[in-house]
Amino acid sequence: MELFSLDTIEIAGVVLNIAYLILLIKRSVYCWPMGILGSGLSIFIFLNSQLYSEAILFFFYVLIGIYGWVKWAGNSDSSNQIQPIRWKVMQHISAISIGILTTLGLGYFFSSQTDASRPFEDALSTGFAFVASFLEARRVLTGWFYWIAINGFSIWLYADRGLILYSGLSVVYTAMSFYGYYSWRKAMIATSSFSDTQILDEPGF
Repeated sequence: MELFSLDTIEIAGVVLNIAYLILLIKRSVYCWPMGILGSGLSIFIFLNSQLYSEAILFFFYVLIGIYGWVKWAGNSDSSNQIQPIRWKVMQHISAISIGILTTLGLGYFFSSQTDASRPFEDALSTGFAFVASFLEARRVLTGWFYWIAINGFSIWLYADRGLILYSGLSVVYTAMSFYGYYSWRKAMIATSSFSDTQILDEPGF
């Protein structure tokens, strides 16, 4: 049926993912159900495009969406909004190391065991998106920097595979990630939680 064509699924995924990002920037707990639905649809798109690392990534997004929903619900205020936190430098070094190792592992596997297109490039965005998603679920302000880099890179990756809508979505994501950082930082300053004495309020990696 035309209703369930890949183009239709791609459009629905784009709409849901944009709704997710808008609600994420607003620090609303309700971003997570939008993200779970959008990610579920995206899995089919990436399997069809032979971007297997991306398919794995969006399956992870479904799981991290459930985790993030629970974490944010437990740390939200009466308006169902959360307050961001900051991580120490060593925690970010650990996060980057995990991203590199994940990239190398996925890239090697899919280049040697499958017919994946752009296996290492695909793995790069996937590996670091794993990490960025975890930071997002933990409310870490500088997680937005990871997303700025990942989304910028994904503009090219998706266009290379002919996924024009997802490439365009990545352009939107990149711009909105800059705004997301600004918005979250503004919220931290407004609540006087941006001081060096309040860098972290929960453990990281």
